[in-house]
Amino acid sequence: MADRTVLFGGNPVPLAGNAVQVGQKAPDFTAVDVNMQERHLSDYAGKVKIIASVPSLDTPVCDAETRRFNEEAAQLGENVVVLTISMDLPFAQKRWCGAAGVDRVVTLSDYRTASFGEAYGTLMQPVRLETRAVFVVDKQDQITYVEYLPDVAQHPNYEAALAAAREAR
Repeated sequence: MADRTVLFGGNPVPLAGNAVQVGQKAPDFTAVDVNMQERHLSDYAGKVKIIASVPSLDTPVCDAETRRFNEEAAQLGENVVVLTISMDLPFAQKRWCGAAGVDRVVTLSDYRTASFGEAYGTLMQPVRLETRAVFVVDKQDQITYVEYLPDVAQHPNYEAALAAAREAR
């Protein structure tokens, strides 16, 4: 595994796990939804998945990113699901979604085991948060788009991720 780092608060922070690549089978993971139910990649079988990992919904860029994907989800159709994964507790995710009016993005928490963060190479291990990244996974669970942001304060390329999801429909 090559050493990988991202900027967090202007400081380099190492990432755990290996980066995933376009063309590989999407790794399975276990996360928890806002109702404290375990969720896995297989729960979204047969759908195109936009998976966004974020440090915390309660930060400006994560807030804006999740709201943007929520707005875009309406135009993507029933065959596409948008998942936002963070280390935020499920209770906090549920509260944030209610306050923000986010009803089309499925928020999942990786707080229990960091299964997603380790499988997708997004875990900022020293601070136990997810780095900002976006993945598109097609209906056959092949990764078709990957973007790891070098600085967690940067926005992802929304247009590129949405185009990849539309193409995979």
